[in-house]
Amino acid sequence: MGCEINPVSDAGNVSEDSVQGDADDIANGLATAPDQAVRFSRTAVWYEDITSAQTDAESEAVIGWLAANGGWGTGEMRIDFSIEVLRATSDTTYRSFTPTDDHFSPDCDLDDVPVPIGGALEGESGYECKSDGDCHLIVVDESTDMLYEMWRANMTGGQFSGGCLTVWDLDRDYDTNPRGSDCTSADAAGFPIAALLFTPAEVQSGSIDHAIRFILPNARIRNRTYVTPATHSTGATTGGLSAPPYGARFRLRADYPLEELPSEGARVVARAMQRYGMFLSDAGNIALTAQSDRFSDVKWAGILNTRDLDAIDVTDFEMIQAGDRFTFTGDCIH
Repeated sequence: MGCEINPVSDAGNVSEDSVQGDADDIANGLATAPDQAVRFSRTAVWYEDITSAQTDAESEAVIGWLAANGGWGTGEMRIDFSIEVLRATSDTTYRSFTPTDDHFSPDCDLDDVPVPIGGALEGESGYECKSDGDCHLIVVDESTDMLYEMWRANMTGGQFSGGCLTVWDLDRDYDTNPRGSDCTSADAAGFPIAALLFTPAEVQSGSIDHAIRFILPNARIRNRTYVTPATHSTGATTGGLSAPPYGARFRLRADYPLEELPSEGARVVARAMQRYGMFLSDAGNIALTAQSDRFSDVKWAGILNTRDLDAIDVTDFEMIQAGDRFTFTGDCIH
């Protein structure tokens, strides 16, 4: 959440002993990943078709400022494949945790968290946060329709500690104020992460039917400003008045030459960015975030590579109408 560390793995570089998401594993409570992005109520804002939505009055200025100030974090639209989304079942053990200094009150939750056997944190080989990175722990319990997302989780020596935990009810329509004014989640903008990640199975199927998560360096995000459906910003953002605010929704231009992209997988992602767009959700260097394939049956190898969208520039986007700009005060009101 607002961190500049973004481990990236090339598609398909997963060890042979990774846990596979087959029926036996699910039955035994072993770590598996959902094939599709985690599903909320169909009326949730990230499923809104924005093909014909009006552009924001600041769109030209925002895009121009971003282009003049470095564009995407690495200069190209790269893809990060490191975030794990795990599937829990009715047999998965729930564990309590000790909040760390990265757990904020009243923003964050204190519920017990389902921990599938053999799972892993973002960018880690298991549940220990060895890299001192974001170390997101994301678990969906399909038996209860609840989603658990924790920032900077860590399990070592039998102890479970963690930063901000957000528990999402997948049957609830969160409308345009998901967490409450000035309230964060496991992502700096206050969004659910898993709903905005695209999966290898989705891309293989030829269709992503939801908006996508994107991130920028703190210096390229408007200082202490957010627009709905985001509910939060941070003091770490230092961009000027023409920088995009947290919650900004970008849409790839309709006439972008999709045929010039190097793979069908890249074209699937690009079509989703034309129809559903992408939300500015967190701070970091790698622009797009896909779900890791470590615990999935479908692998990224042969479908999509981290550099397949390099040719798409910030100037190929427009910002759709965003509504009021809110100044972040740090006073969370649920």
